Amino acid sequence: MKDILEHTIDFASRLGADYSEARLELKRSEEVILKNGVPEGSGFSLSRGIGVRVLVNGSMGFASTNILEKDEVENAVKKAISMAKAFKGEEGLSDEEFTEDKWGNRPKIDPRDVDLEERISYLMDLDKEILGLEEEINVKIPSRFLEIRNQCTEKHYANSEGSKIESQVTRVEAFYSAVLMRNGDVLQTMGSFGKSMGWETLEEINFRDRVLNEIREMEKMFNGKKPPEGELDVVIGPQVTGIVVHESCGHPFEADRIMGREAAQAGESYMSPDKLGWEIGSEAVTIVEDPTLEGSFGFYLYDDEGVKARRRYLIKDGVANELLHNRETAYKLETNSNASARASSYDREPIVRMANTFMLPGDHSFEELVEDIKLGVYIKTYMEWNIDDRRWNQRYIGRHSYLIEDGEIKAPVREPILEMTTEGLYKSVDAVGNDLDFETGHCGKGDPMQGVPVWFGGPHVRLRRVRLLTRR
Repeated sequence: MKDILEHTIDFASRLGADYSEARLELKRSEEVILKNGVPEGSGFSLSRGIGVRVLVNGSMGFASTNILEKDEVENAVKKAISMAKAFKGEEGLSDEEFTEDKWGNRPKIDPRDVDLEERISYLMDLDKEILGLEEEINVKIPSRFLEIRNQCTEKHYANSEGSKIESQVTRVEAFYSAVLMRNGDVLQTMGSFGKSMGWETLEEINFRDRVLNEIREMEKMFNGKKPPEGELDVVIGPQVTGIVVHESCGHPFEADRIMGREAAQAGESYMSPDKLGWEIGSEAVTIVEDPTLEGSFGFYLYDDEGVKARRRYLIKDGVANELLHNRETAYKLETNSNASARASSYDREPIVRMANTFMLPGDHSFEELVEDIKLGVYIKTYMEWNIDDRRWNQRYIGRHSYLIEDGEIKAPVREPILEMTTEGLYKSVDAVGNDLDFETGHCGKGDPMQGVPVWFGGPHVRLRRVRLLTRR
């Protein structure tokens, strides 16, 4: 690995590259799917290759190959340089400090040591317990989908400025979906949970109990009434907080999106560099992006440009504070990268990405968030979300939702709708809970599409005097 990287960098320099980097990656992935108690399929994939990026006279070029032989790697370098020379650009890379390092995680139970029969048995036992809920909560559960995925990614990175980084990360993720029926009424619940750990992740995330408890809670929604409408106080749960901050803060704070790269693919942004310092929310709102959280699904200590990772404060005490940068966008805006460059595989270039985006907890208990609300709604989880391509107008529809009356959680309500602007939402926050929870996702971006592992979450959050709608 080391010899291949060194040869790639040296060869690119001999061909006239002003800068070069090489990222060699080996990725092993497995999944098991159970549908309605029947093994639907299992899969194994293995990918290996090297990606090469060069800078020549202000233009960037990228190429890759999955054949790790000297001639093929040299051809990839030649393609990258030829691509760069084909354009007259004003590209550059920010000045950063580089080092040699190794990082990763050490799973207690390597998923590769868990055979297929044990994986299927785990899911079948859980499916039987889900079916057992039919009599317990008086519903039919005709559709059940369970899936466990694991992935081990090994990377070796080097650049012509002295960076040499090795890493190996194992991730495990579990997903469920269940459809509940009663007297012609249909409800659905689902969730995805994972960590950068080994097979022990399933116990760490308490997947079995979480699935069963969420289905039990979903049954209560059959008795849900129409929620109140108008200006009300609303408490949102960590899952709702997570999707809010991911979509209306994380994406619009990506510097490449702000500079127009995503305009034709995923939209634009309400943010711009001159809006740093803008009071976009209340003082209770601090939203961070932190890949260094050990065990997190989006965990990394160095990004795919060799820059050391740190916590990024996107919104601090209600004020727009920092954008997400890779070295390209940092160069253009005359700042430094904050290690936001990620690539989904060796054959994709590193672009600005999120990792773990969440609102920092406050100091209020859940009871304190609720106790002085005379009339409001608690939206614990969402069933649907929408946001415009500038990330400004957004809409969330509740799944597990309850009436709040005289400071207490009361009867369930069906499908309350929270619809407002990003600034309106963040400025309505007056109190933040002291809890913190996350869900797992694979954030998509780019063309060709790149999906990378992320966490999004936060605490319970109280919104004052926001407009609530209903479609029933």
